[in-house]
Amino acid sequence: MWFVNANVIDVVTGERRRGRAVETAPDGTVAQVAAAPPPGLAGLAGPPGLAASAGGGVVDVAGRWLLPGLISCHTHLSIVFGETDEAENPALTAYRAAARATEALRAGVTTVRCVHEQNRADLLLRAAVRRGWYQAPRILGAGRAVSTPDGHGAGGGCAYAAGEQEFYAAALAELAAGADHVKIFISGGLNRAGEDLWRPEMTDGEIRGAVLAAGQHDTYVAAHSGGASVIKQALRQGVRCFEHIYSLDDETAALLARPGIYATPTLCVTRSAGWMREAGFPAASIERHLAAGEEHLASVRRAIRAGVTLVNGTDIPPGDLVDGTPAAVYELLMLAEAGLSPLSSLQSASVNAAGLLGIGDHVGQVRPGYVADFVAVASDPLDDLASMRTISLVVQGGRVVREDAA
Repeated sequence: MWFVNANVIDVVTGERRRGRAVETAPDGTVAQVAAAPPPGLAGLAGPPGLAASAGGGVVDVAGRWLLPGLISCHTHLSIVFGETDEAENPALTAYRAAARATEALRAGVTTVRCVHEQNRADLLLRAAVRRGWYQAPRILGAGRAVSTPDGHGAGGGCAYAAGEQEFYAAALAELAAGADHVKIFISGGLNRAGEDLWRPEMTDGEIRGAVLAAGQHDTYVAAHSGGASVIKQALRQGVRCFEHIYSLDDETAALLARPGIYATPTLCVTRSAGWMREAGFPAASIERHLAAGEEHLASVRRAIRAGVTLVNGTDIPPGDLVDGTPAAVYELLMLAEAGLSPLSSLQSASVNAAGLLGIGDHVGQVRPGYVADFVAVASDPLDDLASMRTISLVVQGGRVVREDAA
């Protein structure tokens, strides 16, 4: 298939390549990014949309700006906004996750990293996708997060453990079930009254147990994290990916800026009051989230100044609308508000994210040999990142998911 008349953005360098033709191969990868389509091919495209050709198809991108499909690195597809039924039938959990996965894909999110799903719904859905039974974002999953019995994950369908050996065994169990990484909770959060962002919820040994299990599977631990002191504790034990970073100081931000360490700010969490009301969050919970917003933003700004490698993540289903914008795109805009350039914001949902997930050699760029995951917008997002609000073309693995111009 060919995608012609495209302005292609190189998200590594920021180079704009105008009037390009992108050919995809039968295996769903990019075969070439050409200065022009072969003679006679462009005429087959006709108006914007899909047209038949001897090579399989031609999409006229019609001067839109083509860039990699978005990667969301803090995703919960199965989350219930309210009291979780930990005894829920896994089939129901999987159906709910599948519906949200479809919404995310249509919003332009072609890859997700799940960081806790009830009943390991991410692993179930991933298996269905691999068998060709369902189309969804590429899924890298944690299965169930591992929590202390009374920690932040309590009541959410997590795996529960206490002590170094139990955390080691619980993490191994998720990895044996097919998890790509391990998720833990090193501090409290914002959902429930009485939680403390600064109070450690895990001992050094418990964190070490999870890190050891992950290392034995050549992967890493992602940690729900609040205050700077608990982040430093987890850094000392080998954790290299931190979720939320609600309250950083400059010293901790500098530690996070070391190579191989990533942070997922999830600014959506403290800036989505309308979405939270629609989702049925109690008023007191909404107030706690909003009250943390100023320090959360300041924390992310410290991370940006220090040079921390940031990745896009929402903590809410990435296809859900926040003030009319898909959450994954809303997060892009919030990161720009915090101080990232448009290019760096786009990198958070492409090359940075792919690097964290260990798939950066074949996902996250519009480049020959890379998976043909694309989105297109009407105007140059490097000039106006807000153009990402109106994604009009979504392609995953060379297959058109959505084409609004057709």
